[in-house]
Amino acid sequence: MIKVIVADNHPIVRYGIHALLRGAEDIRIIGDVPTTNALFEMLKEHTPDVIIMELDLPQINGIAALRYIKEEYPEVKVLIYSGQSEDVYALSTIRAGASGYLSKTSDSENLAAAIKKVARGSMFITNELAQRLAFDQGSKKPRRFFRKLSTREVEVLKMLASGKRNKEVALGLNLNEKTVSTYKARLMKKLNVDNMVDLLQQAKALELY
Repeated sequence: MIKVIVADNHPIVRYGIHALLRGAEDIRIIGDVPTTNALFEMLKEHTPDVIIMELDLPQINGIAALRYIKEEYPEVKVLIYSGQSEDVYALSTIRAGASGYLSKTSDSENLAAAIKKVARGSMFITNELAQRLAFDQGSKKPRRFFRKLSTREVEVLKMLASGKRNKEVALGLNLNEKTVSTYKARLMKKLNVDNMVDLLQQAKALELY
């Protein structure tokens, strides 16, 4: 029996996952939570095989939460089940320790298959995403740039795109302001821009906001 915890801030999504997995005889949801702090508290009492986690959970940045889970509970597999852009975030979350990434726009039957695959210790991404990662679909698409970005650079870019100032980004990611400025310079170079307006336009093209 695969024990699962669902971490998503939308009650309807949590209800839907319960309903979707109710017929799976080899999967049992042992709890669901709406925030990262609630997830951490639940992990003190219960050890699941798989966590199904939305990337945009309240309280703690999703990738930071993922890193914490992998550090404190390395045996627990994390499947990111998110409405965020699959092309941009799949690689970043897998680099940070996720065992798979599934978009909420994916067919519902993929969820049970993904849970079973990561529970066995394998990596899960959809065939469509694997193809997009293997081949650029047109050299002029801004999305091609995302592969150049590190996990931390994606985090910084997303926070900047949401209107955060350097100080707020530094606090949110536990960095100092000088380091944030260094990341901004790297992002401009990698995304081939020379000002913040164009940088934010690239963030928009990458569907970071």
